[in-house]
Amino acid sequence: MRLSNCAAAGLATVLLLSATSVASAAEGVPGATMSLLWALPFVGLLLSIATGPLFFHHIWEHHYGKITALWSALVVVPLAFSFGWAPMAGAVLHALLLEYMSFIILLFGLFTIAGGILVTGNIHGTPMVNAGLLVIGAILASFVGTTGASMILIRPIIRANDNRPFNAHVIIFFIFLVSNIGGALTPLGDPPLFVGFLRGVDFFWTTGHLLTETLMVGGIVLAVFLALDIFLHQREKGLPKIKDPTPDSKLRIRGLVNLPLLGGVIGLVLLSAAWKPGIAFTIQGVSVELQNLLRDVGIVALAVVSLAVTRKEFRRANGFAWGPIVEVAKLFAGIFICIVPVIAILQAGPEGALAPLVALVSSPSGEPNDLAYFWLTGLLSSFLDNAPTYLVFFELAGGNPQELMTTFATTLAAISTGAVFMGANTYIGNAPNFMVYAIARERGIAMPSFFGYMLWSGAVLIPTFLLVGFIFFG
Repeated sequence: MRLSNCAAAGLATVLLLSATSVASAAEGVPGATMSLLWALPFVGLLLSIATGPLFFHHIWEHHYGKITALWSALVVVPLAFSFGWAPMAGAVLHALLLEYMSFIILLFGLFTIAGGILVTGNIHGTPMVNAGLLVIGAILASFVGTTGASMILIRPIIRANDNRPFNAHVIIFFIFLVSNIGGALTPLGDPPLFVGFLRGVDFFWTTGHLLTETLMVGGIVLAVFLALDIFLHQREKGLPKIKDPTPDSKLRIRGLVNLPLLGGVIGLVLLSAAWKPGIAFTIQGVSVELQNLLRDVGIVALAVVSLAVTRKEFRRANGFAWGPIVEVAKLFAGIFICIVPVIAILQAGPEGALAPLVALVSSPSGEPNDLAYFWLTGLLSSFLDNAPTYLVFFELAGGNPQELMTTFATTLAAISTGAVFMGANTYIGNAPNFMVYAIARERGIAMPSFFGYMLWSGAVLIPTFLLVGFIFFG
């Protein structure tokens, strides 16, 4: 994942075409006549993302862009041959210029600005200190994103525990709480929720409707961590002491100039939700609303300011690199193209090839089965990327944000919590999971393997999700 100055300039130029809804990408594509074969590129790309970094790392690292382009071509070319150039071009244009651009611009802004905030110094990782850091990180995740919060706090929490014989569990629970669960309260927190915001879900809807579920899940997981960390901390007293490679020193936060810039990002997103001047520009058939245009331009401008005013040594100390955001940009460009036929089929409802899936999440009377939405969204988000998984089930539930926020509010809550919470089930469920895992291993922490981590999530998270699913969606 690398981002050159030219790429950044290109991003700033292309964002001028941003707009509002990926559903339009399916216009002109007759979903009722399409078979499930049209979904294969989407599934293939997601499986490539899930397995590539683990099973053919070297090939994936050097060729993920080409692999993504290949899967995208398997959508674009057949669409052109089957339905004509104009419907294909319209579908791809909408997919790339609507939600994708706003989505990647927000991630770019949060990633860049949060990467300039450096926490220096060290404190001793006692159970209460660790729990406090996890709470701070979980709260921070809803404002700077799970990736931003993870990158700010992962090194401080590693330093705090690098002289403890038992410390891998601290990183595991960090992934649970900071890299996933904590991002459930605003659209800034986790990519699926921002996709929902772009589709018309109110900014504060997530805060009001997911707060109770988030507090329950976060509280249970934190309580389990505290009990386990106290137990292991007591056991460590009888073991030979390890010399602390990073002795305790005063904690300091550097790069504070980035805090008001983060506030600016939040303000711009809120402005785009509240201010509706009724002014729009039509570009190649795409209606670009003024408030969304200003939001995206403003976020990029704030990121550029952050690059200009943050001292380079702060970013170096954070291990800041452009690689992750470039990889996300390339992969999600492919995802938003490959999902076009899937959206078209879902919009066909019972007449489409995904009618069995529609029946699976619906009761005999036709009402949505919220518990099924919670578990299906969650389980797929555990192994595939949670943002496109959210979008698939959002469409499956009707795709009308006004209905989903009111009449079917519990259905939208089930989809949202499933996508955000269960991204913690595996290393590949959410982008920061694997990043945290890689940083921890690089610092010498004996992290569990892919399946070893799933044993942890199966023991801690799955019982929690069973309880929460039964209480809120059963």
